[in-house]
Amino acid sequence: MTEIEQLLARVAAKAHSTHPWGWTSLPEPVDAAAPARAEAALGFPLPPLLTELYLRIGDGGFGPEYGLLPLLDGPPSGEPAAVVQYLANRESGRKDPDWPWPEGVLPISHWGCAMYACVDCLAPEATVLLFEPNADTSDHAWYVDAPSLEHWLHTWVEGTGWYEETNDDMDLAPWTDFRIRTARAS
Repeated sequence: MTEIEQLLARVAAKAHSTHPWGWTSLPEPVDAAAPARAEAALGFPLPPLLTELYLRIGDGGFGPEYGLLPLLDGPPSGEPAAVVQYLANRESGRKDPDWPWPEGVLPISHWGCAMYACVDCLAPEATVLLFEPNADTSDHAWYVDAPSLEHWLHTWVEGTGWYEETNDDMDLAPWTDFRIRTARAS
């Protein structure tokens, strides 16, 4: 069994035994065509590990805090789907250039207070970012939550994420690529 297979098994076990706020049960996984539909709507590919989470574990409803967002359709928890949220954030960023939303940064989990964990789908390692819009400017609203989606999942399964009570003194590094990724072409 590969390391990724082992991680998926650990995530599945925790997903079946715990439910984030607002979820009464783990939704069924998405159908085989859903990732392709999501990619067509987004205009970029999903990271392979993220695709496997949706195909093999569930259409959201597991993970830290409010759990993974569903991929395409709204869940019973009332959270918007990841694709819908991304498209809305991009549109909002076009209307308010002071708060642009970076291309390829897919919100995958809601933390509350308008904060999201997001996967940088354009980064080879699928960096997980924290969007914290309660900052004074958009330049100060983005942090690196985990260097990769794989690492982010490990921290959830092992209970070692910054959001755990025992780790409340952890500082996240700013995402320095924010301005590069949101610069407008001249």
